[in-house]
This record gives sequence, structure tokens and C-alpha cells, in this order.
Amino acid sequence: MDVRVADNLGVKTEIMEMFGIRLPVVAGGLMWLSNADYVAAAANAGIIGFITAASFPDPDDLRAEIRRCRDLCGDAPFGVNVSMLPKLVPGEKTADVFRLIADEGVRFVETSGRNPEEYMPILKDAGIKVLHKVPAVRYAMKAQSVGVDAVAIVGAECGGHPGMDMIGSFVNAAMAERDLKIPFLIGGGVGQGSQIAAAVLMGASGVVVGTRFLVAEEIWAHDNFKAALVNATERDTALILQSVRNTVRSLKNETTEIVSKMEAENPNGGIEPLLPHVSGKVGRKAYETGDVSRGLLSAGQSLTFVDKIEPLAEIVLRLETEMATAIERLR
Repeated sequence: MDVRVADNLGVKTEIMEMFGIRLPVVAGGLMWLSNADYVAAAANAGIIGFITAASFPDPDDLRAEIRRCRDLCGDAPFGVNVSMLPKLVPGEKTADVFRLIADEGVRFVETSGRNPEEYMPILKDAGIKVLHKVPAVRYAMKAQSVGVDAVAIVGAECGGHPGMDMIGSFVNAAMAERDLKIPFLIGGGVGQGSQIAAAVLMGASGVVVGTRFLVAEEIWAHDNFKAALVNATERDTALILQSVRNTVRSLKNETTEIVSKMEAENPNGGIEPLLPHVSGKVGRKAYETGDVSRGLLSAGQSLTFVDKIEPLAEIVLRLETEMATAIERLR
């Protein structure tokens, strides 16, 4: 769509300049779902998206997806998301993934999971800009100290991993404005354009959006999965895995009920008994079949704004229009 609602509103942030994007919106990496088609749709809508490296465990497949994305994006920016385990494990290939990304000339990386300090030399030597995603400002402070270019702070409302502190996005934004010197994004519950305007007014360089984009036509998941999100509300998520200090906010279903019961009955049972229910492969099956009764299906409280399946460009335009309306209301 050629309409550019917010172009004349004077909104210009450091994140927009760093990525070369038209709007202060980042489409965060979505496990299994962020492929070249989705990321290119984000790029062509004036925002930036990130291919999830973990969705392509074979190096040749990841390399091919990066090249396909580059072809689809043309000159528009895109990046790669690298989600690291909380602790380094034997045989982990994270360094190799970063070297592959650098070798392919990717300019932007979104990291998450643990401190990226040990990989910063690889990334900086390649001239790659690093956006590190954290669940609380205290982790953002550490990321700032090791030289990342920007941070994304996702609050308690977010789908996926909100961390253990469970601090809301409104508080995170004010804390980050007070404590950080590098550009920051606010995520968690963001699905309406007025929230983007509010985040920028609170000092953020923009927002991270995940759940709101899950119903984009370019997301390859089954339409029945998307329909379930359209029919859900902000009350239809559940928090599980607190017992193993890896809290996940997921769409409520049989899996969240079973896991919640298991954690309540055996809070010190560890992750092993839970794995048959929470394995990523179970969740991927739901995306493939549209059966949302099983699997951890990351979804945040911004489900309340998810109202129909449509092209990503249309969702972005709606966010842009709402943001413009909020800015004009302030003026």
C-alpha cells in the first residue's frame, strides 16, 4: 500500500536511523515462523524483521534463507535473530551461526537468551549492529556495558519469555528512559498504534511487536491457528514453566493446563518430565495442522488487538494510522 500516514509527523528516532526504517517498529523473531517471506513483508512495509536462525538448524538451510530474504527485500533492511540458551552447553554452534551471518553480509542481528558478550568481537568486526532482547531493564544495563547498539525490553505482557521479574511495559519504559544511555525498544502487549506513540514519548526509540503480527498472511502457519488467535482475548494466555525459571506466556490450551498441574504437584521436578509437552516440535505441529490444543504457542496479551487475518502491510498501516491519530491528539 502506497499510503504513508506518518511520514509528515516528524517522528524520527535513533532506531529508525540505525536500521533505515520508516516507522519505529521492529517485528521480533518468531520461532519457526520468521522466514524470508515474513521478514521481507516487514521490510517492504517500512519496518524491520528478523529471520529466526533456530528455525533453520542446518547451516546450508540458514544460508539459503538469508539469500532468499535478500532477494525479496532488495535494498530494504532485514536481520537475523539468534536466540541463545541461558547457559552455554557442550556442542553449541552459536559462534558458527554468527560467523555464517557475518559471512553473508547481514547488517543487523537480534540476540536473546543470554549475555552476547563473548560473540561481540565477531559481530563488531563484521560491522553488524546488535539489538539485544531482554526481559528487564537490569539485563539491559548489562547488555549496554558489553557494547550492544540497542536493547529491546519485553515486559510481563509479552508472549514467549517475559522473564521472572514480571515487570510491565509501562514501568519498563520509564525505568529505561531513566537508566539507559543507548537506544531502547519496548515490547510486551504492543498491538495498537497509540502505544507506539506513547513509547516514543516515554523515551523509547520504538517498539517490538510479535503477537499482533502472528495473523499476517505472510506467516506460513495454518489459518486455523490464526483464527484461534482472532477469537482469543487478552485473558486467553497462561504463564507456565516458572518452576524451572523459564517462564513462558502461551495461548491457553490442554498443554498449559497439564503443565500447570504438573508444576503445582511437583514444583521441584525439573524440566525433564515437562519436555514431552513443551518441546518446540510439538508447537511446530500446531502451526502446521492448525490444532491449537497442544503445544506451547507463544502469545501475549495484545491478543485483544488481533481481529482478522490480513497482509502484514495492512496491519502496519493500521498501526501507523493509530499512531498518527495519537500524535495529533497530543498536539
